[in-house]
Amino acid sequence: YALPMSSEVDLRSVRRLVRILRAHRTQVVHAQKGKARTLAMMASLFVRIPVLVLNRGVSFPLDPLNRLGYTTRRVTAIVAVCESIKHGLIRQGVPGEKIEVIYSGTDTARFHPGVDGSGIRRELGLGPEHFLITQIGTRSWKGNDDVLEAVAKIAPGFPPARVLFVGARGGKAQVLQDKGAALGIGGRVFVFPYREDIPEILAASDVTVDASYEGLGLTGTLRESLAVETPVIGTDIEGNPEIVRPGRTGLLVPPRDPGALAEALRQIAADPARAEAMGRAGRTLVEEKFSTAVKVERTETLYRRLLAARGK
Repeated sequence: YALPMSSEVDLRSVRRLVRILRAHRTQVVHAQKGKARTLAMMASLFVRIPVLVLNRGVSFPLDPLNRLGYTTRRVTAIVAVCESIKHGLIRQGVPGEKIEVIYSGTDTARFHPGVDGSGIRRELGLGPEHFLITQIGTRSWKGNDDVLEAVAKIAPGFPPARVLFVGARGGKAQVLQDKGAALGIGGRVFVFPYREDIPEILAASDVTVDASYEGLGLTGTLRESLAVETPVIGTDIEGNPEIVRPGRTGLLVPPRDPGALAEALRQIAADPARAEAMGRAGRTLVEEKFSTAVKVERTETLYRRLLAARGK
């Protein structure tokens, strides 16, 4: 059912949600975002919700209103997308027994080692000799500037290096191109807007980078990249170390440190055999802990446990 959810006080959506819950005698409501959580809690004033589950996928601090929403007894459980977020919620006063860690899932049938990235490389005009560094996402806290600076550091001694940013909105593409030009790597910077062929883009890449420095939980791009056996470099914060095992599935670097990122890029480029081994190990880890199938199984188990505790 499509609901507008235009705001956290969208009474029209609340009324429709109440009708839906009554019609289906819904036992579990799982709210994925803060707005959905608030509307579900408002609906619970008019219809009983036996189990209300919230999701938490970012590490930004809770404001007083959010903290109340996470600690109220009307919320049965909270799903954190990584251990780091769970610990952060506990530090902010959320009872640990209410929090279940369930990693976000990757569709391993869509993201797999057999994905063909050759079309992407042709689109970019790249040959097999080029080394493509990719970052998905262009929000301010994703560390795009740090990636550009790192590429600028390795460019003089590594002419094949190229960098691709995916998901630029509005004038962001031109901003990134201009910053690249100012750093002397203008001809090496590519920018895509919104794309749906992410598996192919990741498969075309030699390494995927996540240089985020705040707010993240566990970056989905890292999961998806490893699923296609492309090695990764991530910042050593929040949930990233739970999937990036240094030297085994990728490399970790401090946030806001272009020099360390440049060195990690050099290591990946200098040892293709090691990079391929990290990609393969990453695929195995995704299948074991970060696949959609594992997420669904763990989520269903949580629902059944919570319902059983309420005698339903």
